[in-house]
Amino acid sequence: MVHVREAARFDRDGLIPAVVQDVLDGTVLMVAWMNREALERTLETGESWFWSRSRQELWHKGATSGHRQKIKALRYDCDSDVLLLTVEQQGDIACHLGERSCFHRDAAGNYDPPPADTLSQVFRVVEERKAHPNPDSYTSRLLEAGSNQILKKIGEEATEVVMAAKDGERVAEEVADLWYHTLVLLAHTGVDILDVYRALQQRRR
Repeated sequence: MVHVREAARFDRDGLIPAVVQDVLDGTVLMVAWMNREALERTLETGESWFWSRSRQELWHKGATSGHRQKIKALRYDCDSDVLLLTVEQQGDIACHLGERSCFHRDAAGNYDPPPADTLSQVFRVVEERKAHPNPDSYTSRLLEAGSNQILKKIGEEATEVVMAAKDGERVAEEVADLWYHTLVLLAHTGVDILDVYRALQQRRR
């Protein structure tokens, strides 16, 4: 086992790229550069430090904006020439333009935040159906029906999960149905899925 201090392979300019990933849902937030001092400060402080190639100086991410990044894990790749920082992003904003992720444009230049884990992607679709109802969409109709109908469906789906587990069949499908209807409830009540992830993170301790 080789510690990142010894393993990291810096380029001819003494730099190594660092990919920053959100610990909650795996979203790629940004890419920046580190020199050896930035890496050392990151390891020592538990917050991300980088090297600005344009300003030719160290910078502490979020020192001005308050959007600091608390390091949850730091890894290096198989060639030891790229770092991966898994962080708790303060304020849910990593981009200097005020976006959660710097990668919020697709190849055509359209606004399109990057995908995260599957559950978060489905939740964003549910939110889209809430913001722009479609009469042909089951999700839109369920949201329109309101709390009682949504809660009724969650109860039904929970029962089906129990029955599937007893029978040993279709467990994954029934759990997926339950999770989907729970996502609808979150969107209906205005609770973000990231808040659920934060609550789950607390339970890991």
